[in-house]
Amino acid sequence: MTTDAKSKKTPTQKLNARPSQANYEIKVQGHLDSLWEQWFEDMTLATIENGESGLACTLISGFVADQAALHGLLTRIRDLNLTLVSIRRINPDQQTSEEVKIDLSREKE
Repeated sequence: MTTDAKSKKTPTQKLNARPSQANYEIKVQGHLDSLWEQWFEDMTLATIENGESGLACTLISGFVADQAALHGLLTRIRDLNLTLVSIRRINPDQQTSEEVKIDLSREKE
């Protein structure tokens, strides 16, 4: 019995076959004006009020090429010492989103 190695895909190949670019909305506490857009490359910055806390927040939104680019974006947010409120991945195919809530109740020691 012979098997054609090219016809079978490993789980890693199946994952890599999916498009990795995704639209994200990242909410950080505080106001960042439009001058910060160059720090976040092709992302859009908008000031909004966070309904949960009533504090002003900045919504950083746009397409992220892959997971490495997302981690780079999160590293920039950390380097700027911004407080991360939430991350939401928008899935255009299903018109749904996945949101990750960050617990802000912990105080820095």
